[in-house]
Amino acid sequence: MIDYLAFDCDNHYYEALDAFTRHLDPRLGGRCVQWAEINGRQYHVVGGRVSHAVTNPTFTPIAKAGAMHEYFRGNPDGRNPMEFLMDREPIPAEYRDRDARVARMDEFGLEAIWLFPTLGVLYEELLKHDSFAVTTTFRAFNQWLSEDWGFAYQNKIFAAPYISLADIDWACNELEWALANGARVVVMRPSAVCTPSGYKTPSDPYFDPFWARVNESGITVVVHAGDSGVSSNGYADDGFGASFSTGSWKPSIKSFNIERAAFDFLITLAFEKLFDRFPNVRIASVENGSTFLGELFDKLRSTSKKMPGYFREDPVESFRRNVWINPFWEDDPNEIAELMGANRVIFGSDWPHIEGMPRPLDYVSELKEFNDADRQLILRDNTRELNVLAP
Repeated sequence: MIDYLAFDCDNHYYEALDAFTRHLDPRLGGRCVQWAEINGRQYHVVGGRVSHAVTNPTFTPIAKAGAMHEYFRGNPDGRNPMEFLMDREPIPAEYRDRDARVARMDEFGLEAIWLFPTLGVLYEELLKHDSFAVTTTFRAFNQWLSEDWGFAYQNKIFAAPYISLADIDWACNELEWALANGARVVVMRPSAVCTPSGYKTPSDPYFDPFWARVNESGITVVVHAGDSGVSSNGYADDGFGASFSTGSWKPSIKSFNIERAAFDFLITLAFEKLFDRFPNVRIASVENGSTFLGELFDKLRSTSKKMPGYFREDPVESFRRNVWINPFWEDDPNEIAELMGANRVIFGSDWPHIEGMPRPLDYVSELKEFNDADRQLILRDNTRELNVLAP
């Protein structure tokens, strides 16, 4: 084990029942988010459509943390995936209460965590064609988050306000509000941005006022896996959520969508030279995996050769300077450190989600080939650095 407390860059809460509605004008529920009972079960209706993104958005009972760990380890016993989810429990207090979470962090050996949504990273896609609904929903959501979790609770829990670029003025104002309320990180999904004037890339100069403020303030922008709207183009059902069903589950290209979305987002930042315009922008890619990095670097190098003079410097080096990567725990961290450098790899357990680690520091065994100094960078110091505003 280790003789210091770790900093987990990927923890989650399960949203309170009123997370989206506490600060939402009820008259706007039909346009934003509201509850509905269907066949005796509770569901969120998002933008007028019933969301089936998760089986039970009330989250009780809930499958245990890390329930799918052995499946993602390679399913050595050949079990049907549904078997991993059969053992459920009433929702534990630490999934929704910050004092209970601090107590559990102490038990786990964590000095601090970044804390992200479960449902919150799924709903922008359902609302994207109505920018007013996006901004209204997430203004209410972020206010709930500030009240229930705080943005720097006991200097241990750093919850990330959700930012959408769907309305540039709103994004700038929400960032200012987050900074004024002590946020150390903000979170967005890896996706092109649907604006009232059409789709734009996240690094389009149209969004420069937002990135300029990020650059000036030194806050870290976390790009976290969610529903990014990646199309399977008919090869799979594009409905978000697991496709496991007893007796009929099968492999699908949909399982690649998280990494495809991150690849497109991150390489576009490089192609559009965001880091030339704003060299102090720090991007942390969390829960997006990392096996795509080799191909991403190959594409950057080949593009640089084909377009001499386009990049001011080696785009791979620029990427390494401004981007930090949280691998899936089942990815090979040695390969990622070889590509990025150990000082750009950050540890995240995805606790308490079913596909994460049963206990966060179960991840330490994955780093057995690293020396002590590099292991400490990954488990603590890199995220510590990102958690401090660097104007």
